[in-house]
Amino acid sequence: MRMVSALVSMVGRTAGSALARLGSPRPSAGRPAPVRPVFNYPEVGATRLGPLPGGYRPLHHTAPVGHGRAAFEAAGAAVLDWRMHRRSGVRLRATAARAEPGVRVGLSIGRGPLRIGGRCEVVWTVDDDRRAGFGYGTLTGHPECGEESFVVDLRDDGSVWFTVTAFSRPGRWYTRAAGPLVPPMQRGYARWLGRTLRGLAAHPDTGGDGVVRRR
Repeated sequence: MRMVSALVSMVGRTAGSALARLGSPRPSAGRPAPVRPVFNYPEVGATRLGPLPGGYRPLHHTAPVGHGRAAFEAAGAAVLDWRMHRRSGVRLRATAARAEPGVRVGLSIGRGPLRIGGRCEVVWTVDDDRRAGFGYGTLTGHPECGEESFVVDLRDDGSVWFTVTAFSRPGRWYTRAAGPLVPPMQRGYARWLGRTLRGLAAHPDTGGDGVVRRR
């Protein structure tokens, strides 16, 4: 988290004013409706099946988060309903309570003029007996260009693993200026998500009857 704070302090003052709000403002009378943001990279969906495209910074991080069916169900639910992200300290606003293709997500870190962030759209999801998660891609105006996925899988030996896969490159001058700080920050954030998810898998949120709800 110290690396995140350092980057926020360096670029936040300029980036804060550039952060678009989630969703589109209503058009004024006599003015055309604003253009809906689109993906700012062409390889949409590449985190699902691979291979990751060239010309980007790749990221692949895998960490154990528990063992057994209950841990898998709890971890999968926390990924799909945004709790993992929110518990990690990221401000997240989504157009739906659960990750599904087409859902728009606004994420930010920092406060006031030091806040940086951007918008993404969920590209794909998976939710079956052995895997649960989703991938989202960056939209126009995001400080990065690329895609990131967050997947929980239950392996044959009963162990539960969390994997972050991503490819990205700078989308704004201030992320290009951040240069070598960005990859370690991304790796650090992936590790932090894994630790957060491990805690959620060990102490799942339930409806009071002990049943973890995934839907």
